[in-house]
Amino acid sequence: MKSQAKVLRSKTLYEGRVVRLKLDRVIEPGGVTVDREVVLHPGSVVVLPHLDDGRIVLVRQFRYAAGKSLWELVAGGIEPNEAPLEAARRELREETGYDARTLRPLFSFYPTPGFVSERMHLVEASDLVRSQASPDADERIRVGRFTREHLFNMLRQHRIEDAKTLVGLLWLFGSSRLKK
Repeated sequence: MKSQAKVLRSKTLYEGRVVRLKLDRVIEPGGVTVDREVVLHPGSVVVLPHLDDGRIVLVRQFRYAAGKSLWELVAGGIEPNEAPLEAARRELREETGYDARTLRPLFSFYPTPGFVSERMHLVEASDLVRSQASPDADERIRVGRFTREHLFNMLRQHRIEDAKTLVGLLWLFGSSRLKK
């Protein structure tokens, strides 16, 4: 079976600052011909920041699409010609006021592969030093520092609803079990 789809036609329906929406007529592997709506996104980073005392840094901000404020790992888009580690360093500083002496790429994943092309890169940040936060003009960010026990309880109580944060925290708790 072929692993690629054959595009018969493609039409851009919308082009914005961050995303582009297109409608493609494709023949998918296996021979199915179908129309697919795809949101094209340049990719983003998710940062898992560790303080020296073991606490994890999260940010809380209002998310219009969700209709509420959410606790999240630091995250943001990758700028043109920017490497994921550069984007992680920039986003961490902008949103939290921390700089990381050590950044470690963990893995990449697709948060919504059914219709969004965005690939997220999870990066671990450690050896943090205080810096100056500089959030975007439209961002109102609250920074929180949580013990692993507190985060584990937040997960159990379903207080973490953001998918990228769930991925990062579940990796954190899973990897610590693997090390034992």
